[in-house]
Amino acid sequence: MGRTFRVDHLPFAMPNRKHALMQSWKHLSFLHWEVDPEKLSSHLPEGLELDLFDGKAYVGTIPFEMKHVRPRWFFSVPGVSNFPEFNVRTYVTMDGKPGVFFLTLDAQSRITCFHAPRSYGLPYRYAKCKLTANSEQYKWSSRRSSDGAELKGECKPTGIARSAKQGSLEYFLFERYCLYTSHKGVLHRAYTQHDPWIYKTAEAIIESNSLTESYDLGIENLTQPDCVHISSGVNVRTWSIEPL
Repeated sequence: MGRTFRVDHLPFAMPNRKHALMQSWKHLSFLHWEVDPEKLSSHLPEGLELDLFDGKAYVGTIPFEMKHVRPRWFFSVPGVSNFPEFNVRTYVTMDGKPGVFFLTLDAQSRITCFHAPRSYGLPYRYAKCKLTANSEQYKWSSRRSSDGAELKGECKPTGIARSAKQGSLEYFLFERYCLYTSHKGVLHRAYTQHDPWIYKTAEAIIESNSLTESYDLGIENLTQPDCVHISSGVNVRTWSIEPL
């Protein structure tokens, strides 16, 4: 699984140490809503600043497949390294480094849901998830085991493949190369490296979305995102978290 990664597009340098994990993010549907900044800020840990685009705050709900997740020094394991994930994320910044903050990461992987909260502080929750993908559409459904929060629907491309231009909304939403998390009461950053996103504009048909609804963000219509995109995915390497 030797891979090369571009660096010319990165907004800041990756750590000068070995990365911890290799993985691929595949068959992604990006569902974004404009939300009330005050309601959204209540979900952020102290010290983390909400990042805005033209004064607007956004939350994304993103069903996709995690593929070939493995430590840098190990190999992919069938039945463990591949699983669907449905996350709800927003956009934040600290010390001039824009990144993402996850409200939840619902996944059908008991190992990840046990390990990631303890090692990274990431809010993984176990869910029964299903995702099927072909060139015409991505279909997805998830139901969280603890409280039944669910997302069900499908996404179809409507535009041509492109990369985001700097200064655009798509650049703001996609081109982020770190995440933030609160672990044991301390704010941390973890770096993520991949090539620039290639995406298409898309349309989504959402049957149910109590997953996003459960965070009370003031969204009027949870089945009609303000913008929808689709991507076949990227190969990724990530570093362990660093305290800030």
